[in-house]
Amino acid sequence: MPAKVEPLRKTRPCPECGKPSHREHYPFCCNRCREADLSRWLTGAYAIPVADDETKADYPDEES
Repeated sequence: MPAKVEPLRKTRPCPECGKPSHREHYPFCCNRCREADLSRWLTGAYAIPVADDETKADYPDEES
């Protein structure tokens, strides 16, 4: 009888639809959900806000 192998990670819900994730598409449940998330990143729907020039944002009175 073969030994039962435990998964490396616990299954988590898919961030797109909430179904349990699968190893092949982790952390997503399927390729459709993975590609939907990638599409949002590529079209700019997800973005990390940044200041135009961080040195000016932190020290507006100081000249370089």
